[in-house]
Amino acid sequence: MRFIPTRFHGIIDYIVGLIFIAAPWLFNFSDVDWATWIMVAAGIATLGMTILTDFEVGLVHKIPMQTHLMADFGLGVILALSPWMFNFDERVFMPHLIGGIFAILASLTTHRVPSESYRRTEHSTNNVRP
Repeated sequence: MRFIPTRFHGIIDYIVGLIFIAAPWLFNFSDVDWATWIMVAAGIATLGMTILTDFEVGLVHKIPMQTHLMADFGLGVILALSPWMFNFDERVFMPHLIGGIFAILASLTTHRVPSESYRRTEHSTNNVRP
């Protein structure tokens, strides 16, 4: 069941991307190299995907929303499993597991297309010639 509007998803993506980047220092695992870099990379990927997505809060409007959601799902799986894949689970795993599950759930519950008002406005401004 998809009930999260794409605008809300995008706003949350910007916040979560920044939290992912700051997480190693917020949750005191910056001394674990793999854990730190995977979380920072997940944050950068989240922000980059959001900036490039064609929806209400995207800035470049190149990536379709469905592609964004599939990438969120894949990122969530990798992030959730990364402590065991890269063998740092004995030092830290909860931020990666929670962040990954959050990304998976967000990808499965967000609308696949932006709002009608956004699509109408976006298409009308793209077709106007000076």
